[in-house]
Amino acid sequence: MGVGITTLHHVNITVPRSLEAGTKHFYGSLLGLVEVPKPEESRGRGGAWYQIGNSQMHLSVEDGSDHLSKRHICFTVENLTEAEQQLQAAGVEIIPDERPVKGCARFYVRDPAGNLIEIARHNN
Repeated sequence: MGVGITTLHHVNITVPRSLEAGTKHFYGSLLGLVEVPKPEESRGRGGAWYQIGNSQMHLSVEDGSDHLSKRHICFTVENLTEAEQQLQAAGVEIIPDERPVKGCARFYVRDPAGNLIEIARHNN
């Protein structure tokens, strides 16, 4: 049955602050990805967002090698409330959004291996 995933919205990769400039050069200049403006709420954290067709790649700054990294994949769903209810009913822990972004309702879960997954409904 599933939770109603409709699209892959973005993949988020992380780099230490010391490698941010070189990584941005790699993706923006060498690979030629088109950088798009980040929402106002996210601009002070460094990194960059790149548009690739209908999906995005988000580059985030994250020092340390914590097993529970912020690296993640984001799936868009038609009905966020229904998706959350189905996951909760299946015993999946819902991780609330600690950094809200205007126009995007979301929550997070971790798969059995600890990988972070963002479940979102974007209003754009």
